[in-house]
Parts: sequence; C-alpha cells; structure tokens
Amino acid sequence: MDVGRRQILVVDADCRAVREVSALLAEECLGIDAAGSVGQAAEMIHDAKYDCVIMDVNLPDMKGYEAVPVLKTIDPAIQIIMTASENTLELEANVRQQDIFYYYIKSFDTEELREAVRDVFKRLERLKR
Repeated sequence: MDVGRRQILVVDADCRAVREVSALLAEECLGIDAAGSVGQAAEMIHDAKYDCVIMDVNLPDMKGYEAVPVLKTIDPAIQIIMTASENTLELEANVRQQDIFYYYIKSFDTEELREAVRDVFKRLERLKR
C-alpha cells in the first residue's frame, strides 16, 4: 500500500464490479485494494489504514449495511460508500440507517460515484484543519 496516496478498499463479491470501480478511480491517483467479503475487509482494515470503503450491499457473509457497525468498530473514522445494483424502499431505509457517507445505485452515472469519492477526500481534508 502506498502511504502517500489516499487508500480505498472496494468490497464486492463481483470481480467485474471491482475491476470497473478500480478503473473508474484509477485516474484519481488512489491506492485501491479489493476484498470479496466483510470478513476479508475487516482483516484488511485492521491491518492497514483506508480512507474510504466502497462496499456492495450484497456480500456473501452478510449484508453490507449490516457490516457498517463492524467496520466502524475497527476504524470509526473510515468513510463508507454503500453500493447496490438495484434499489427498493426497504433496502434504502436499511442502508440510510447506517453511518455511511453516500449511497450509490450502480445503474446511475459512474461520474456520481467518482464525485462521491472526491467529496470523501474533501471532507477528510476539512477535518484535518
């Protein structure tokens, strides 16, 4: 992990989705790692410093929104962007009850996700002051 760059952890069981997010954010000069489950993500967050987690709601070991408190216990300052392929009112209510930074529906414009990541880093810069 490159200490001088902002670090993002993409948590998604879909390898294609991880590649797409990584490609989208590569030009932002970010260090990007990937995990396929909440358990793997928890280990990685425990071992390294990540500024942002982009986590899918559907993971093999638990729902992403259920994982938010787990990850925040390890690093309370971590910013989480939750993603979903499809949205329902019930799903959105469950996601928004958590301490997340942003909720992104994958069918929307990918520029929206890039802007959300930029906003995370702007927020982190403001908090440093």
